[in-house]
Amino acid sequence: MNLAHVLADRAAQYPERTALLFESERISYRELDRRAAVAAAALHARGVEADDRVAIKLPNTPDYVAAYFAVLRLGAIAVPLNVLLAEPEIDARLETATPRAFVDRPLPGDGEPHVEIAERDEDDPAALLFTSGTTGRPKGAILTHAGIRAAARFGADALGFTPDDVLLGVAPFPHVLGQQVFVCALLVGGGVAVMQRFEPEVALETMTSTRTSVVFGVPTMCIALCEAARSAEALPPLRIAHIGGSAVPVDVVRRFEETFGAAIHEGYGLTEMSGLATTFAFGRRRKAGSVGRPSSATEIRIANADERGVGEVQFHGPSVIRGYWNDSEATAAAIDRDGWLSTGDLGYLDEDGDLFLVDRKKEMIIRGGYNVYPREVEEVLYEHPAVLEAAVVGVPHESLGEEVAAIVVPRPGAEVDPEELKAWTKEHVAAYKYPRHVVLVAELPKSPTGKILKRSIDRDALLGDGVPGASDREART
Repeated sequence: MNLAHVLADRAAQYPERTALLFESERISYRELDRRAAVAAAALHARGVEADDRVAIKLPNTPDYVAAYFAVLRLGAIAVPLNVLLAEPEIDARLETATPRAFVDRPLPGDGEPHVEIAERDEDDPAALLFTSGTTGRPKGAILTHAGIRAAARFGADALGFTPDDVLLGVAPFPHVLGQQVFVCALLVGGGVAVMQRFEPEVALETMTSTRTSVVFGVPTMCIALCEAARSAEALPPLRIAHIGGSAVPVDVVRRFEETFGAAIHEGYGLTEMSGLATTFAFGRRRKAGSVGRPSSATEIRIANADERGVGEVQFHGPSVIRGYWNDSEATAAAIDRDGWLSTGDLGYLDEDGDLFLVDRKKEMIIRGGYNVYPREVEEVLYEHPAVLEAAVVGVPHESLGEEVAAIVVPRPGAEVDPEELKAWTKEHVAAYKYPRHVVLVAELPKSPTGKILKRSIDRDALLGDGVPGASDREART
């Protein structure tokens, strides 16, 4: 059950097929497996054995993939660290994981390989991926060999991946989305077009030159690629874009599909599910606003549903994490005795069993006793022709408890008035939902994967002189 067999088996099956495309390099499965085996030998010489943790702090490169599978080959546990983390953030993660080795530069590419692949049980830890840490210290989620494989197999099967597919590998590999990309691709013998960071114009050129057919990403990536495509000389042969992280506005779906001729499939993934949790299977009719269903091996339920059927989304299945490393309290809070994972996300199931996400449980706004789900308001804002990006949050209010505020990035060259946006939204949602505060900014804070980070927005500043650090384009009402 060692996940390292994913690479070794494909190297035996497709030795000369291209596994990774990076800048001018074209690395075959045989070569990638050899590099992983040589790197494993180097780690073994440093005393790394089964069950040891090995921290990997490398950018998206072939060296990262080789190091990741080298760790697994020894039966050790990979601890991926994003290169953008600050030193105190790295120290906190190292203190939790207590790794035997720390890989912050490429491991040797030449030498005698470590041929043997350590035996592992399906529930043995393969990787510790740290959560974003929205409150308190980040927690190390324990992803198992079977769990990572199950999430990747679900994605590959549902989206119809073949050895001819090339997936864009631009999401940070230490993130669960980035991991999903390269494990999915290697599972079926496909390729990964590796990029260290997302720059729309460069990404589009890379996708075109590598004939990328599949994109895993977030809505902001779709928006940026559509803008870049307006001046591009050629476009890649995309067939599908799997988008998650937040709801994809209807207008964004339309523009992307018209631009690239590729279907957008909304999905739902999270670290605690080892990757992809739900999606719409390729060829199945998609439903606007829905993220589809889980795999047949995974159960889903809605806990503590209200009169609308909205409640907390919970999962039970093979890709649920074992818990959090050395944190029994956090584990018990997230996973009950029967193995059901509480996601902290709110949603409902329709008559077909398809999941519709409403919002994060912690991001729901309670205005004067009424529940306001930010996604509903954001969807309306995205329909305005002058809006490029939007985030809706709650801000303190003396009598109502919370008030609705919207932070908006206008389209390049567009003129937009905050009062107009308020009036636009008011026409489309209930009176208690429309934003009483609208702020225009040049950009919104984002994670390395491109997901809008609402937790980084200063709520108090929205009621003062605007958003700190925003450009002079901002305006406040």
